[in-house]
Amino acid sequence: MSHGNWVYGNGQAGFNRSPLQEMPESIPVEQEQSTVAENIEKLGQTNPVVDESNVYCLTIVGQIEGHLVLPPQNKTTKYEHMIPQLVAAEQNDHIEGVLIILNTVGGDVEAGLAIAEMIASMSKPTVTLVLGGGHSIGVPIAVASQYSFIAESATMTIHPIRLNGLVIGVPQSFEYLEKMQERVTRFITMHSRITEENLKHLMLTTGELARDIGTTVVGRDAVYHGLIDEIGGLGQAMQKIRELIEQYRSMRPRGVLQ
Repeated sequence: MSHGNWVYGNGQAGFNRSPLQEMPESIPVEQEQSTVAENIEKLGQTNPVVDESNVYCLTIVGQIEGHLVLPPQNKTTKYEHMIPQLVAAEQNDHIEGVLIILNTVGGDVEAGLAIAEMIASMSKPTVTLVLGGGHSIGVPIAVASQYSFIAESATMTIHPIRLNGLVIGVPQSFEYLEKMQERVTRFITMHSRITEENLKHLMLTTGELARDIGTTVVGRDAVYHGLIDEIGGLGQAMQKIRELIEQYRSMRPRGVLQ
């Protein structure tokens, strides 16, 4: 058995989020502007109902925080804040697509996989954009959408699951670690074009990362290996999600709010 915390990254972490909230149908213009400014400052996003946008922007930055609370000076994305936002975006008829922007160093494996599974299971169009970095458990999140982009200069670090905390070295611990690794590998290969053989080769490469095994792929390399669909930035990501929304509208049943 293990008393440690399963992690898939070692970056810095403290970015709090709250679930998507519905706004009143009619509010003063000054209050609208104040609300939008407050959402940008606190959440890094605008309210999709206030500004009449049909695309919801979700940002995943810093370290993905799981069951353990990280120090307040660290930049984190809390999974208990991400999940309600994804549920709200799925339920809100005003939202027709979700854009997920990543600049994360990784973090808690189960929390990251939970976010990735939520994105992959959404019925609405989803696009991910890796800016800066989409490392470790950020890789499954990056490939979870219907279409993915990565900036030319962005990087993705692929390595096996790490373990921190107190661990009792018994066979059961290593068997559980192997099963966790299989979950991550299976998810990545199911939601991208990379083969399992190639993915494991990148994970187990020696000599590239100091004191560790794994590989760091940059922009075009991520596309070459089949992890990410295309090189691009915000403009390309927005254009793609609009295309997916048009396809989504054509398949929606009649009587649903457009």
